[in-house]
Amino acid sequence: MPISHRLYRLYEQHRWIDRMLRDEQRRPEPDELRLRDLKRRKLQVKDEIRIAEAGLIPVRTG
Repeated sequence: MPISHRLYRLYEQHRWIDRMLRDEQRRPEPDELRLRDLKRRKLQVKDEIRIAEAGLIPVRTG
């Protein structure tokens, strides 16, 4: 997959996770485990974006 397409998909995923986070935080009783998972995933995607922007190929471990 070309880097530009990969970056586009990563940015899309980052925005989606951000929306999910905001929605969860707006709930009367947010699920703390879900919030933690979404924050972790958002950071992972952010790291992948930085790697892709640098032109490096990330090594997937999971």
